Amino acid sequence: MNLIDSIKKLSEELYPEILGIRRHIHMNPELSFEEHKTASYIAGILEKAGIPCKKGIAGTGLLAEIEGKAPGKVIALRADMDALPIQEVNDLEYRSIADGKMHACGHDVHSSSLIGTAMILKKLSNNFNGKIKLVFQPGEEKAPGGARLMLEDKLFGEEEPEVMIAQHVYPPMYTGNIGFREGKYMASSDEIYITIRGKGGHAAMPHRTTDSVLIAAHVLVALQQIVSRQAEASIPTVLSFGRLIADGAMNVIPSEVTMEGTFRTMNEEWRHLAHKRMINMAQSVAESMGATCEFNIVEGYPALVNDPEITRKSAKSAREYLGEDAVEDLDIRMTAEDFAFFAEKYPSVLYRLGVRSKDGNPPYELHTPNFNIDEEALKVSMGTMAWLAVSHLI
Repeated sequence: MNLIDSIKKLSEELYPEILGIRRHIHMNPELSFEEHKTASYIAGILEKAGIPCKKGIAGTGLLAEIEGKAPGKVIALRADMDALPIQEVNDLEYRSIADGKMHACGHDVHSSSLIGTAMILKKLSNNFNGKIKLVFQPGEEKAPGGARLMLEDKLFGEEEPEVMIAQHVYPPMYTGNIGFREGKYMASSDEIYITIRGKGGHAAMPHRTTDSVLIAAHVLVALQQIVSRQAEASIPTVLSFGRLIADGAMNVIPSEVTMEGTFRTMNEEWRHLAHKRMINMAQSVAESMGATCEFNIVEGYPALVNDPEITRKSAKSAREYLGEDAVEDLDIRMTAEDFAFFAEKYPSVLYRLGVRSKDGNPPYELHTPNFNIDEEALKVSMGTMAWLAVSHLI
C-alpha cells in the first residue's frame, strides 16, 4: 500500500473518533484567549496518542511535535481554537451548551482535524524524515491575534519551521474539494474608533448647537473619498462603518457621536498612508464645522500572502491526494486572518476546505448562528493536511 492509500485508510478509521472530538469542542466553545478547557482537552488527547505537547504558550496555546525516522526539514501545521460571541440556533444534539458562545467560524473543525492529522502522522512517522510541529492557537478572532502573541512568546524557540500550513473551512465549496491562491489572498484589518464632539441642545434650535450628528454624517461621507478617490484602483480597499451612536432623542441633539468601523486593504504602504489621510480628513471636516474629532486606529492583522512556491507545491500534492478536479482556484477575500503573522515570518500557505453538503440546500455562512458543516469533510481535512505535510518532507 502506498503512502496516500495508507493516509486515506487511516482517515476512514479515525473518522468516528475525530467526529466525536469535533462535536465535543463544538458543544463547549470558549471565546478568544479563554480556551483553557479546550486546550486541556486537546493536550490530553495528544498525550494519550504519544504526542508530546507544550502548554501555556501565549496563555492557552499548545505546541506538539512528531519526529520522523531521521533528522530533516521542520514544518509546522496550525489550527485555531477560539469561538465567537454568537448564540447558536441550530437544532443539533451537539449544539453549543455555552450561552452566547458558538463555533461559528469552524475552529472546532480546524482543531479536531489537526488532531486527526497528528494521529495519522504519528502512525506513519517511519515513512518520512524531519519534524512536524502542531500549533493549536488561541485568539484568532480578537486583536492583537493569538498568532502574533505566540510568536512574541517565542513559540518555536531555536527550531523554527521552514514551511507553515493552515486550512480554513469554506461554506460555499462542496465537501471533497479544497482551494488555493498564490500570493495576496486576504486583507489587512484595522479597527477605527471616531468620536465627534460638539455642543448639544434642543433640536428646534440648531443654531444654538454644534450639531455633532450632522458633522458625523459629513465625516462619514468624506472618509469614503479615501477609498473612491485616493486608493489606487489596483489596490483592493474597503472602509466600512457598522456602528454609529448618537444618543440623543427625537428633539435632542447630542453633544457627542461615536462611530466604529473597519479599514481593510492588501498593500502595507498604502495601508499606513491611508491611516494618516483618514485622520486628517475627519479632523479637518469636524474642525471646519466647529467640532472636534478624536480618531483612533487599532492596527490589526496584516494582509495574508501565500508563498507562491509553497502554494504551488501544496496544490500539486493536493491534486495527487484528492484528484485533479477537486482542487479549485480561489479569489481574493477582504476578510482577515491572523495566520498572516506566521506568513510574514515563514514561507506559508493557508488553503480552504470545502464543507458544503451536496444535499442541495444552500450553505450557512461563517459568523452566523446557523453555521454548520458537512462532517464528512473531516475525513478530507485530516487526510489532506497529513499528505501535504509529508509531501513537504519527503
